[in-house]
Amino acid sequence: MKVVCSKSNLISGLQIVSKAVPSKTTMSILECILVDATEGVIKFIANDMELGIQTIVEGNIEERGYIAIDAKIFVDIVRKLPDNDVTIESDSSNKVIISCEKAKFNLIGRKGDDFTYLPSIEKVDGVSVSQFTLRNVIQQTIFSISENDANKMMAGELFEVDGDTLKLVSLDGHRISIRKVKLSEEYSYKKVIVPGKALGEISKILGDNTEKMVNIYFTDKHVLFEFDDTVVVSRLIEGEYFSIDQMLSSDYETKMSINRKELLDCIDRATLLVKEGDKKPVIISITETNMELKIKSTIGSMDEVIDIDKQGKDLMIGFNPKFLIDALKVIDDEIVDIYLVNPKAPCFIRDKDSTYTYLVLPVNFTTVD
Repeated sequence: MKVVCSKSNLISGLQIVSKAVPSKTTMSILECILVDATEGVIKFIANDMELGIQTIVEGNIEERGYIAIDAKIFVDIVRKLPDNDVTIESDSSNKVIISCEKAKFNLIGRKGDDFTYLPSIEKVDGVSVSQFTLRNVIQQTIFSISENDANKMMAGELFEVDGDTLKLVSLDGHRISIRKVKLSEEYSYKKVIVPGKALGEISKILGDNTEKMVNIYFTDKHVLFEFDDTVVVSRLIEGEYFSIDQMLSSDYETKMSINRKELLDCIDRATLLVKEGDKKPVIISITETNMELKIKSTIGSMDEVIDIDKQGKDLMIGFNPKFLIDALKVIDDEIVDIYLVNPKAPCFIRDKDSTYTYLVLPVNFTTVD
């Protein structure tokens, strides 16, 4: 095999597929990136058996073939090369030469035959959504995925298509994020659980172009995302997702409308007094015309008052500040509505169109003087 690509094209392709290279594995071939130039285009492929990514890299093929190269050393070498065309060639004994201008690296590659290609998925009955929209809905929900692997369902997101509506749901036992978007046409019903890792990596690759689309295809065990010159295939999480409808009560005793950025900045200031790892709640006191936020730690204390538009009862309640910050960062509206029942019941944060709903559980607290 012999291919010639610009350094910038190589870097772009390597950055995309490297997201599917495992950090730890007992199968050394999975630590490689496959360079496949057998079909008239240059493909880079990485596959950790749960997540696989393939992308096409623009360049010239001087001799067809394929070779697997250790991902880390491949990326490190290309990154350090001069900004010029790079030649990658291999021979029948799997020796690899990577050269650019006067720099030349000799490596031992792996047989392409040993590499596991992405599973074949029939592209039928797909769903189309803009790259911008998909990236947004992932970023607005993914932080509610559990980092604890004890419950596999919490490590994924519910991905549901119902007619012309796409809904993503994530939860970690302390909060729930729900985001709905309208699609440009109606589709048949689909409901799967996509691993958070896959969605997180996809959101890093996707662009912010509202015109460019992502085509999504499903099988019983896999989901495929196809956009630009890239294909991402993820194994699905099998099982039945949590029933959340019973948690989404519309009853409330207190409703306040508040400037989102003002509240976000206030909580952000309060966390200056919280050391990493400390679980100090912010205590919110809601009265007729304002909300007072207090926090107290070993470093000191802080309180601040924000004007609100309130309906219902006065209330005092405590929250993990990070959980509030996560949601407020991803809502675009200037004003958000917050619904509360009592100091022990879940709180709901919603945008003006109720396309985004965030449920967060309160925490116990002692009154800050």
